[in-house]
Amino acid sequence: MARRLTLEFLKTEAGSGAVLGVAALAALVLANSPFATDYFSFLKAEHVLQIGPAILEMSVSEWIKEGLMAIFFLVVGLEIKYEILRGELSDPKKLATPVLAAIGGMLAPGLVYLGVVSALGGPTQGWPIPLATDIAFALAVFAVFARSLPSSLRVFLLTLAIVDDLGAIALIAVLFSQGVVWGHLLWVAGLLAVGAAFAQWRKIPSPFWFLGFALTWWLTVEAGLSTSLTAVAFAAIVPIKARRDGQMPLKEAMHDLHPYVAYVILPIFAFAKAGVSFAGIGLEQLAAPLVIGIALGLFIGKQVGVLAMAWLASALKIGTKPTGATWPEVYGVSLLCGVGFTMSLFIGALAFPGAIDSPAQVEVKLGVLGGSLLSAIAGAAVLSVAGRRRKEKAEAAANTAS
Repeated sequence: MARRLTLEFLKTEAGSGAVLGVAALAALVLANSPFATDYFSFLKAEHVLQIGPAILEMSVSEWIKEGLMAIFFLVVGLEIKYEILRGELSDPKKLATPVLAAIGGMLAPGLVYLGVVSALGGPTQGWPIPLATDIAFALAVFAVFARSLPSSLRVFLLTLAIVDDLGAIALIAVLFSQGVVWGHLLWVAGLLAVGAAFAQWRKIPSPFWFLGFALTWWLTVEAGLSTSLTAVAFAAIVPIKARRDGQMPLKEAMHDLHPYVAYVILPIFAFAKAGVSFAGIGLEQLAAPLVIGIALGLFIGKQVGVLAMAWLASALKIGTKPTGATWPEVYGVSLLCGVGFTMSLFIGALAFPGAIDSPAQVEVKLGVLGGSLLSAIAGAAVLSVAGRRRKEKAEAAANTAS
């Protein structure tokens, strides 16, 4: 069961990488075309949602960030819960190495970023941006260039990315949830408590959870809290035990939502956030401290932090290297962890609030795109070489045996 769910997740997320790439490319093309004004005006346009006396008004960009991305974080939360209770994260021996690698992959990029911007006189508040790994893009590159490598590397990458996302979500909650309306927050806490109590009753149908999540989301927005936090909190109360009809609510939600998140929500977010207008951008902006700090944090910090902590876990016998994998192959996966596209752009929008085409947002996008592209290309190259060497060794061994 655990293996089947993990493979389904890998297949869906990896397959969506192409769609994400097309969406990001479309955004870049539009942002640098005669339709650029229409593109940016559309994302800035205000839209109102009213249900009775309750009214919410946000721009299209904000609806995507706070609305659609809440569903993404719900799915991440469901995946985290499943892995902790039934999957790879339930085995401490399998858990130690990717968890420590994820911690290293969060500490080192932040330190690299702070070191760079401090030396160049840049803004320090962007340090959380290079901390996250984009699961979909990283798995997409892995699926294409590491087909002949051990499946344990896929599980290592997935587990690391999940822990990585959990750390990023915690940072979002701590750093970017300001001006909270405590009355609404108490209602959110109350709803979650009621939901947790009802979760023990196996007869509850799926629509109950849908309505509960919608109401929790609404109150979270009204409270001024990041929807990512309560989305993960809501995932934690979705039952994993099967109902009397044999269906597991958590598994149902994962199965039903994964395709929409992978093929609709994340591409829409990429389309909204990857649009960078290169008009008027000179070498000075390309070499801005914020751009260099983010790019090097993703490309240098990620690979160093992940590989160093994975090696340390193995050396201290706290954890083990992925089964059947070599250190060059682990290094290739470490490089892929520097692909921080979706989550990094999300954190960048929170760290530097303002118009999507503001100078700070443009620099965030340039840094994220640059660091992610370097990491993807380098990771693909290393994994391709490792796969070719593994194939050559297998062929040589077969010829020797014959």
